[in-house]
Amino acid sequence: MKAAMYPACAAVAAALLLASCGGEKAPKVDAATEQAEAHKRASEGPFGTQVKALDKAKGLGADVNTKVEDAVKKVDEAK
Repeated sequence: MKAAMYPACAAVAAALLLASCGGEKAPKVDAATEQAEAHKRASEGPFGTQVKALDKAKGLGADVNTKVEDAVKKVDEAK
């Protein structure tokens, strides 16, 4: 019984191999566009408040960094 299954398995494997040799298809949308659209969908979806809070936190981090850099420059200039 098992010996009779080997040719069938080989035929299926050969068919899959031939079907996968069709070549790669180019994506319809580039990665950056897809990422931007996914972010927009996420901010409007059920987790929108969390996504918006994360974006705000990232903005606060950048704001704090610029304020620290300005403070360091003032201290260096005072010396």
